[in-house]
Amino acid sequence: MRYSTDSPDCIVVGGGPAGMMCAGTAAAHGARVTLVEKNPILGKKLRITGKGRCNVTNKCDAATFERNVRPDPRFLRGAYADFDSDAVMGFFEGLGVPLKVERGNRVFPVSDKASDIAQALESFMLRQGVKVHRGAVSRLMLQDGSVRGVQLEDGALYSSKVVVATGGLSYPGTGSTGDGYGFARQAGHTVVEPRASLVPLCVEQKDLCAAMQGLSLRNVRLKLLRDGRELFSDFGEMLFTHFGLSGPTVLTLSAYALPGDTVSIDLKPALDPQTLYKRLCSDFEKYKNKNFANSLNDLLPNRLISVIISMSGISEYKKVNSLTRAERSALAQILKDMRFTVSSARPVSEAIVTAGGVSLKEVSAADMQSRLVRGLYFIGEVLDLDANTGGFNLQIAFSTAHRAAEKMFARQRA
Repeated sequence: MRYSTDSPDCIVVGGGPAGMMCAGTAAAHGARVTLVEKNPILGKKLRITGKGRCNVTNKCDAATFERNVRPDPRFLRGAYADFDSDAVMGFFEGLGVPLKVERGNRVFPVSDKASDIAQALESFMLRQGVKVHRGAVSRLMLQDGSVRGVQLEDGALYSSKVVVATGGLSYPGTGSTGDGYGFARQAGHTVVEPRASLVPLCVEQKDLCAAMQGLSLRNVRLKLLRDGRELFSDFGEMLFTHFGLSGPTVLTLSAYALPGDTVSIDLKPALDPQTLYKRLCSDFEKYKNKNFANSLNDLLPNRLISVIISMSGISEYKKVNSLTRAERSALAQILKDMRFTVSSARPVSEAIVTAGGVSLKEVSAADMQSRLVRGLYFIGEVLDLDANTGGFNLQIAFSTAHRAAEKMFARQRA
């Protein structure tokens, strides 16, 4: 059905993945929708996600999804049940974008082009009749506990339903400049302090990291320790940078890290300590007449060797056949427990997503509507929700967007 009022039935603020999904889904049910986007192109941030490949979702069950979401995955239980990873995959494949599942159940377009996902969303939305207004929203228009529309730089748009889908603070060059937090505060909402999530880490031993800058390691295990207690562990890839640590495992770990915490790297997780020690002894026997610096090439990447030698305290010129048992044991320990001390996270502008946001206590999980202002909705990254790497953050965007659109016009459709 079509509604007869002159104003749109719904205004969506923000043309990212959540905004486009919500606008298109609402319009598909007959609502007249206007999407407001301040960027010249839609899905600007979406087009660079996953290093331009776009990890669309994670093909997993609900329990796995919840384990990867913070701070309250129960808030998404209904939204995910209605529009889970299988539904997201079916949606994009139905739009003509073939998908593939890679390691860790990460889902990507077969083309490895994030632009294919962004263009599919945009085309879907426009086919449903969504109107796109290019411009910035300066504030919400509120009256008597309800939303009445949005004030623009060049006028106003009126509607009794406004969806805030403005994202967080990460990658501000794409337009994610925290506008939604201001709209939420204007409406009386509590905003949990936004902070970086999924971000590289600076460490105190940056000189050692700088010596390995650009070195990528696969199949390593990282642990985050605080006062000797393990807080988090992950397995996969990491990268050394001039300031510290990066890569998928570090980004996930960063969500839990504080200055002063220890990152422990197990360079040989497939070998238990005893087996690793035997492997070292075998290599040392092979190179017994060489200097210590020339005995580790079979075990480690060349750029890692000098750092390991420095951390071991063993002279690089010492003959292998003169290494003591204690020195060999200490070296094996470093390979299983290479430690760096966190000094800080990189700025939120470099984060993949923003933690914090509109308090979930003030938003209804049933339809993403504000509990404080009628007709006002919050979806996607602007909410106090974030998740580990692997496609979970985009799934949050799609599930919350779909939930809002479906529930927004349920009564009218009925």
